[in-house]
Amino acid sequence: MIALLQRVTQARVEVDGVDIASIGKGLLVFIAVERGDDSQSVMRMAEKLCRYRVFADQDDKMNMSVVDIGAELLLVPQFTLAADTAKGLRPSFHLAADPEFGEQQFQALLSAVRQQAVEPQQGQFGANMQVHLTNDGPVTFWLQTQS
Repeated sequence: MIALLQRVTQARVEVDGVDIASIGKGLLVFIAVERGDDSQSVMRMAEKLCRYRVFADQDDKMNMSVVDIGAELLLVPQFTLAADTAKGLRPSFHLAADPEFGEQQFQALLSAVRQQAVEPQQGQFGANMQVHLTNDGPVTFWLQTQS
């Protein structure tokens, strides 16, 4: 499972001109499910997203997590993060999970995040989404869990 997380002051997702999710201060996280991801991958990613220390403490060091400061979390499915770009000029998506499995694992991730005492907002799986954000820092990290 792949997550591209961005620390934001605000973010929202729009589908067909309608806002479907929004957050204030927190993390906007794009999620890709890969072939071979399992419940262990999901649980590890949920813990990382909720506990990864990317917010400043009183000494201005990245030492605080979403849970620590009560920040918000917006998860957006984005299978293109699983693209293989090693060859040629066109991405291959053979590493990405098929849509049905991808959606199941995305829903499992939402549930696992809730178990970490964080109520995530979410994008719409399979939709053409417009994502609006104000990056804070900018602070952006690539996380990957593998079975």
